Amino acid sequence: MQHPVHHNAQATALSEWVPLLLVVTVAILYLYTVLKIGSEKGGWNHWRTVSFLIGITMLCIALVPTLMRWAHQDLRGHMVQHLLIGMYAPLFLVLGAPITLALKALPVRVSRIITAILRSNWFYFLSHPVTAFLLNIGGMYLLYLTPLYVESLTKPYLHYIVHVHFLVAGYLFTWSMIGQEPVPKRPAFHVRVFMLFISIAAHAFLSKFMYAFLYPLHSPHSNGQIQEAAKLMYYWGDLSELLLAIVLFGMWYKKRGISTNPSPSTY
Repeated sequence: MQHPVHHNAQATALSEWVPLLLVVTVAILYLYTVLKIGSEKGGWNHWRTVSFLIGITMLCIALVPTLMRWAHQDLRGHMVQHLLIGMYAPLFLVLGAPITLALKALPVRVSRIITAILRSNWFYFLSHPVTAFLLNIGGMYLLYLTPLYVESLTKPYLHYIVHVHFLVAGYLFTWSMIGQEPVPKRPAFHVRVFMLFISIAAHAFLSKFMYAFLYPLHSPHSNGQIQEAAKLMYYWGDLSELLLAIVLFGMWYKKRGISTNPSPSTY
């Protein structure tokens, strides 16, 4: 079903490319920084670079204008975007450790500011798995179970805010699980595992609820589109969370193998 609101064609055509250009710019800055530090300061693990570029590629796919238009007209397209932006891309971006890279490359004065932020109490609160879970999964419940989704179809600025929230909240939750940046303290491993499984259950429940009761209500999408979108959320969301669980347990196992007395600052 076509959306009833039509924007200025030229302005729309131009604005469609802006998010994609921003993402490509971030990738260029990341690669430039990797080349800049070269073998200095301990070098850089190239697997991190590969991982970050995979995450960037997923964002680019999600932001291609063709997919953007499909997502605006069909909930299945929107769900593909949601999965790429909020679940798959954050996993690979976090493994790319962009903050660690910035700490290596930026001037000492700036690095100290970033380090101070990472060590602050408010960052600990914000990046705690419980807080990140509420922002991430809570945002999904708010979007799909309230009129917010329909509102986002008619207000372009709200549409972009939703995508930014997907990315930031998804990144934050993933970072709370497997972030590699140096911080003075982290929630215990069992806390992270518990919140990950709560997240898996909450995500699965939301997709089943949408399938059964055809949420979001009053949207221009057909019942068939809504149910197909809910199935995409259920199955592909499960796969994403399974990958996250594998990485989390893999890092924990590796850490235990390296040291019999792990530091509480990392695990």
